Amino acid sequence: MPYTVSQIANIVNGEVIGNPEVVLTGFRAANNAKEGDLTFAEKEQFFEQALQSGASAILIDKDFKSDKKTLIKVKNVRVAFAKVIELFYPESNPQPGIHPGAIISKTAFIDSTAYIGPFCVVEDNVVLKRGVILKGNNFIGEGSIIDEDTIIYPNVTLYPKVKIGKRVRIHSGTVIGSDGFGYAFDGAKYIKILQIGDVVIEDDVELGANVTVDRGALGSTIIKKGTKVDNLVQIAHNVEIGENCILVAQVGIAGSSHLGNYVTLAGQVGIAGHLTIGDGAVLMAKSGLMHNVPSGEKWMGIPAQPDRQMKRIFICMQQLPEMLRKVAELEEKIKKLESENKLA
Repeated sequence: MPYTVSQIANIVNGEVIGNPEVVLTGFRAANNAKEGDLTFAEKEQFFEQALQSGASAILIDKDFKSDKKTLIKVKNVRVAFAKVIELFYPESNPQPGIHPGAIISKTAFIDSTAYIGPFCVVEDNVVLKRGVILKGNNFIGEGSIIDEDTIIYPNVTLYPKVKIGKRVRIHSGTVIGSDGFGYAFDGAKYIKILQIGDVVIEDDVELGANVTVDRGALGSTIIKKGTKVDNLVQIAHNVEIGENCILVAQVGIAGSSHLGNYVTLAGQVGIAGHLTIGDGAVLMAKSGLMHNVPSGEKWMGIPAQPDRQMKRIFICMQQLPEMLRKVAELEEKIKKLESENKLA
């Protein structure tokens, strides 16, 4: 569907610099935009690419200027980009209904607006509310509840008693509600501790592909509203993740750790069990956390420490070869002096 620059500006609360009647029919990156396309530029480099392209208009959030292109100036160009791209490329979802290849329990409640794709299994007392979409080959365990407008992509498994909020997206291969890693050693062998808790995922959460979220041992494993989880993340039993957190790929969180709101865990961060990470804290890539982190702090390294302290350690480590060389030279000088003293 085409939009005028003026219409786009109204949607993103932007200021038009140029012709507001330019018609836009698509959205492309700055380096390959064509006539009729809208693009965006966060940096001077990309703005120059956009100027050289065929783009008909450019989203900006800096004081860029052009006498050739129409500009739409916004407060945050990436936020505007996220809002606009959905207009040009709306997601295609299936019409409500149940595929004949699905297996549905007679005690399950399926809203008339939901869609259940081929080879899905929906067990006893499951509730699928308005607009829920199961793309296909999904297993929804007994007593699970999936709230409005949630989309579950193929090959996702929900164990029994999982609770999913509104507008959640769960990508392929993800398993929610599997047993936590709980065992007791009796001196000869490990005895399994039955995991009888559940998983609660609140509104507007997104889980990437091949994420695993273990059920609580007794209580709940909880992911609060707005949190986004990348691919290949492991969330252990009784972990609680606050609102609007970001967990990047290959993060692992051991049991009963608690994350506050707006926490960021970069790629391959590992968190030991029973730790608390305060609101707004950031753990940088490959950090191995063994201690609690206060709110607002940035930590890094293995074992992780406050970033300023760890940076000093890294600098010292880089200087070690030269320090060792100097120590070796000093040792040689001392040996020489000792030898001379003996001869004297």
